[in-house]
Amino acid sequence: MGNFFEDFSIGQKIVHPLPRTITDGDVSLYIAFTGSRFALHSSDVVATEMGYEKRPIDDVLMFHLTFGKSVQDISLNAIANLGYAEISFPNPVYIGDTVSMTSTVIGLKENSNGKSGVVYVHSIGVNQNGAEVLNFKRWVMVHKKDKETLTGIKEVPTFAEATPICEEINIPEIKCVDVFASGGNFFFEDYEKGERLNHPEGITVDNSDHTLATKLYQNNAKVHFNDHMMKSTPMGQRLMYGGIVISMARAISFNGLQNAQWMYAINSGAHANPTYAGDTIYAYTEVLDVIEHKRDDIGLLRLRTIAVKNQRPEEIESPKDKDGKYLPNVVLDLDYTVIIPKRKTQK
Repeated sequence: MGNFFEDFSIGQKIVHPLPRTITDGDVSLYIAFTGSRFALHSSDVVATEMGYEKRPIDDVLMFHLTFGKSVQDISLNAIANLGYAEISFPNPVYIGDTVSMTSTVIGLKENSNGKSGVVYVHSIGVNQNGAEVLNFKRWVMVHKKDKETLTGIKEVPTFAEATPICEEINIPEIKCVDVFASGGNFFFEDYEKGERLNHPEGITVDNSDHTLATKLYQNNAKVHFNDHMMKSTPMGQRLMYGGIVISMARAISFNGLQNAQWMYAINSGAHANPTYAGDTIYAYTEVLDVIEHKRDDIGLLRLRTIAVKNQRPEEIESPKDKDGKYLPNVVLDLDYTVIIPKRKTQK
């Protein structure tokens, strides 16, 4: 049945079932569903050259596999997953690691129509050794059981504008970056605050793509799978899991950001409009900030990637209209920070 809005309380702690051991098959399927091409996650040779003993899995794949643990308890009865904040990736995850997750309810806000409410949670994922691998906050709109009784609850947490940059970043010292292997010649020094990258590729997401990917993540939210139920809603069809769009946008951003192979943090994210099977996803990225670090082998870029459906990115000047509302074809507004090597590491 899952939980409805009334089943949550501030401070409630939920230990999510189904720890997940990550396999080579998970990685292969993720590439099949997204086409992701970042070399660090594709090649043991590249990972070894960069200083790893073996290749870590893609941070966004790890997010989905760990995030999926929370769906049964938090968002099985969701209307929509609304947004994220303060997502960090403290430690790398490897094939063979087992991830699990707990969540704490940090906010509740009943909607004025009395039919639903927004649940805010703080979730932490750990590996088999108890090391933290994922830390994030999100908010999701959930159906109420009793649509006639108003609770009046409105406790909304505040979120940091950006995830702080730690002095210690848990990746090896980057020994060298082979530009022929990574596919990109651009390093930290080549990016400027304020520049915009219109990524050329578009990816059409089929029914089979998003359905199988969401099953891979063990995300069983009804809106993604129950076509019989969704036909009776105003949408009239199943809603694509918003994380699919994050993965698509990240994969598309490869063209222009080939060497930005580490997702350090997601500062905030908004699913601006729904996405459905058959939509074609495009994306562009703005460089919000260029951040030096005490390490001399890496720097960080704070980026804003805008994903749009069925419209090329160069056709959109801004994701919002003059009234501050998202344009109808904008489906994702993602503010995140990546790690990128400095030119001294070039092979």
